[in-house]
Amino acid sequence: MPIFDRAIFSRPLSILNNPFPALFALVLLSASSLGIRLLLSSTTHHKVPPTKMAPAPIKMAPRKKIAIMTSGGDSPGMNAVVRSCVRMAIHMGCDAYCVYEGYEGLVRGGDFIKQMDWFDVRGWLSEGGTLIGTARCMAFYERAGRLTAAKNMILNGIDALIICGGDGSLTGADRFRAEWPSLLEELVSTGELAAEQIQAYKHLNIVGIVGSIDNDLSGTDATVGCYSALARICLCVDLIEATASSHSRAFVVEVMGRHCGWLALMAAVATGADFLFIPEKPREDNWREEMRSVIQQHRKLGKRKTIVLIAEGALDKFGNKISPEEVRDLLADKNGLALDTRITTLGHVQRGGTAVAYDRMLATLQGVEAVKAVLEATPETKTCFIAITENKIVRKPLMEAVLDTKQVAKAIESQDFDGAMALRDAEFSEQYKSFMMTTAGQIDHETLLPEKERMKIGFINVGAPAGGMNAAVRAGVSYCLSRGHEPIAIHNGFAGFARHHADSPGSVRPFDWLEVDGWASKGGSEIGTNRELPSESGMETIANLIEQYQFDALFLIGGFEAFHAVSQLRKAREQYPSLCIPMTLLPATISNNVPGTEYSLGSDTCLNELVDYCDKIKQSASATRRRVFVIETQGGRSGYIATLAGLGVGASAVYLPEEGLSLEMLSEDVRHLKEVFAQDKGQSRAGRLILINEKASKVYNAKLIADILRDEAHGRFESREGIPGHMQQGGVPSGMDRCRAVRLAIKCIQQLEKYGRNVHNRVKMDPMSASVIGIKGASVIFTPVQKLEEEETDWPNRRPKAAFWLSMKEIVDILGGRPRHTLPEPDLTGVKAKDVKRGLEPVAN
Repeated sequence: MPIFDRAIFSRPLSILNNPFPALFALVLLSASSLGIRLLLSSTTHHKVPPTKMAPAPIKMAPRKKIAIMTSGGDSPGMNAVVRSCVRMAIHMGCDAYCVYEGYEGLVRGGDFIKQMDWFDVRGWLSEGGTLIGTARCMAFYERAGRLTAAKNMILNGIDALIICGGDGSLTGADRFRAEWPSLLEELVSTGELAAEQIQAYKHLNIVGIVGSIDNDLSGTDATVGCYSALARICLCVDLIEATASSHSRAFVVEVMGRHCGWLALMAAVATGADFLFIPEKPREDNWREEMRSVIQQHRKLGKRKTIVLIAEGALDKFGNKISPEEVRDLLADKNGLALDTRITTLGHVQRGGTAVAYDRMLATLQGVEAVKAVLEATPETKTCFIAITENKIVRKPLMEAVLDTKQVAKAIESQDFDGAMALRDAEFSEQYKSFMMTTAGQIDHETLLPEKERMKIGFINVGAPAGGMNAAVRAGVSYCLSRGHEPIAIHNGFAGFARHHADSPGSVRPFDWLEVDGWASKGGSEIGTNRELPSESGMETIANLIEQYQFDALFLIGGFEAFHAVSQLRKAREQYPSLCIPMTLLPATISNNVPGTEYSLGSDTCLNELVDYCDKIKQSASATRRRVFVIETQGGRSGYIATLAGLGVGASAVYLPEEGLSLEMLSEDVRHLKEVFAQDKGQSRAGRLILINEKASKVYNAKLIADILRDEAHGRFESREGIPGHMQQGGVPSGMDRCRAVRLAIKCIQQLEKYGRNVHNRVKMDPMSASVIGIKGASVIFTPVQKLEEEETDWPNRRPKAAFWLSMKEIVDILGGRPRHTLPEPDLTGVKAKDVKRGLEPVAN
């Protein structure tokens, strides 16, 4: 998940308590480090959430006016972009405008350009599509149309524009900016505007945010809407699989992607499709014969269903279009496979629906950064767009990314498919290789290792279940079989290993590939899981069993308990030589609290479930208008889930273990809620949410906080508690969790097979022989467990020492309208606590 620069929002607020010259205020608004909570207003139009720290209105220079518009095809998350831009602009002391119907609204002007209030975008996070509309505008292609658009912007005092759309929309924006000076000159020369009217608007600042389900713009790892579209496809394919299996049918599923196969590829990986067609990578040989061979082998293994995914822009190696009808006819050929085959074209259902948690988070963070970028831009600044690269929100030159994107289409058109793949990011290529290994690997005997290099690898899940565990096991087993390794399931964790290995059937047994192949979309853990550590099961027993079953390596999947288990096994190597085998951990926990990674399998699925739950709760709260729901989230002593869910649902407050919770904080939030509801003039969507992590406080839980709010409200509003509980662990794994499970599981087995068999001495000397795989930035890395134990782990709180996501909490507060609050005092411990209690040392204020 992306990182956001915490320093931006950690500036002191002392200037708010002192009047200052208007000119100095204006300079502050465009300063690059500006992130303070500016709630100053010289007009009464914008109503910002009340705060006791806001000063009385003072006369200021004209406020900066920023317009936001959506253009091109709609994508889930666009409303989150608009919401964050509007509220961040108001927060930073600017006027926010929305341009309705895209460039069409810019040309038509009038009511299509509307000034927005803080509360105008309330509830937008859970809405699909774009509420401010988007439309094709032929007039904007002509200079006369752009001339009219420029006039409308000047008349509204706007010279800063944030556009969310595809590469075509953003390219048009860059051209508009380049022509801006000449457009103003022409407007003055023709008498449309006076010279004085344009004096303050000589330069147009534009920032782009990529809203596209295709994820087709170079320079960013994800575009707003792409993971929501992937979720729709996965859901549809999961549903299709049920009927396909029932009738032993084949389905050809066409998805969007004219020049980019990202959606088709990720959906194929996530759903375990049998065959795939994408524009960037046509099959090298005769695709008809290859598809027939792969599917025939799958049917011989006992599969009752066949799923073929095809991007709308799929080509063969000669550049000829491959249509779904052509694929269907081949599958149904009576002289060939003779399968009962159907075609399903998903079409615009891929764009529909509300945004998933990741797209809401991405859209919100990019909107915040876009406002900063447009305020900091100078006439010399190149037009930029907001990207997510190396897990960070960054600004990049727009036209360079557009040119790189066009190079992909040109490479495909010229049949330079290797070049097209090279222009995609590393994850794209790796996911394609992962798909090939998990579908055709067992058929391609060239991938088998020599007999002496084949290993016996134990698979074990440790800790609570998490979405993606089964997909990881499936991918690992498939890769093992393609290489000739022997994958062995250890059921129900170390507890099952120690106590049920001798049962019939025992807890240690080979995988049934036909059964495992259907695990891609299953939640939970099909081989079971348990929190028990090796030391609790008996380290000597575990060591003896590893020797008894002759394991050459261990592949663990799980959360902090799994990390602790690897740590214990590593430390016990001196005493038990049988533990001198390579072992690696794939983090899988909704808490995302495993050291060595910024992402854990299951965390995305959990966020989707929690956001969906909160959307429904908020709908109830809004229907009754004056109601606050206090929602308790899981996550242990890590506030990751609560924070990102707060970002995705627009929480009024989020309480975390990392910050703690005090009576003073609660008092400030109660006062704030009273003021918010006092301003409510009967608008819809007036419900509020507060999220509290289950370990945020030893005293205050969701029920108690709801009771306090209810009592202190004195009839002004109501409050209820909601506890989704273990629902957060369940559900069908998200597309992101499935895809990353496949990619990371294969890398884990590759890491283990580097060591081979009978390498006890090498393992003992090599710190990397006990490792954790993790995503840090844009890189997938392995880190020695010993290094993580000693340097990066907060053992008492069962989490990493550094929380990369903690800076997002400030954004949750800002966009939720929460005033600055006093953090709880840290607990005194040890001798210092005793001395203070005895009066031997004064308590620091």
